[in-house]
Amino acid sequence: MGKIKVTKDGPYEVSGAIPLHEEEIVVDGNGDPLDWKKTKDFPAESEYALCRCGKSKNKPFCDGSHVKAEFDGEELADPKKAFADMENVYDGPLMDLHDAEELCSGAGFCHRAGGTWVLSESNLESDFVVAKEQCGNCPSGRLVAEDKQKKATEPQFEESISATQEPDRGVSGPLWVKGGVEVESAKGGKYEKRNRVTLCRCGKSNNKPFCDGMHRLAEFNDNDSSISN
Repeated sequence: MGKIKVTKDGPYEVSGAIPLHEEEIVVDGNGDPLDWKKTKDFPAESEYALCRCGKSKNKPFCDGSHVKAEFDGEELADPKKAFADMENVYDGPLMDLHDAEELCSGAGFCHRAGGTWVLSESNLESDFVVAKEQCGNCPSGRLVAEDKQKKATEPQFEESISATQEPDRGVSGPLWVKGGVEVESAKGGKYEKRNRVTLCRCGKSNNKPFCDGMHRLAEFNDNDSSISN
């Protein structure tokens, strides 16, 4: 089983031979996020370190730039706080929508076709299908669709990590961690193991180690190491 260790003011130390990829958001004709496309596979390694400060010149890998940048990587998320502690549940005719807003990374898959919340209130099977797809594409796992038999319709992911890209917005996104990979805090605790989470790699999130969408305000880009601290 793979593991990600958050280091104090340093990188994510990854162990357990977790596959590393690059994926980008594909948008529809209206500019709304529609799907994911894999664009790159990185060479397989049993252990590697991923940049957390946003300064590395070898992104997504760490090159030690956090030391010179005097990166403050203090974790602000609470390892004891589970999804169930954060969620609101919206009861619809065909599905229940579980929404943990503070996990949002702002990917925007929930915007299409009127929005996931509107779709969840519909009694049309076609709307349920779209809402379920939107929830499944939400990289942070903020949104979870559950059918009326109380079965979560989670995508089946193997353990992997993807450095995400948002070409329509001209920015690079967070690390998308899939498949229930264990994330251990630098403070020693372990975060709830979930099917999908997004970890900050721009260094700006106010919910470290998780992404809160600040990479857009920071105009974070894989090819730019000049982002101010």
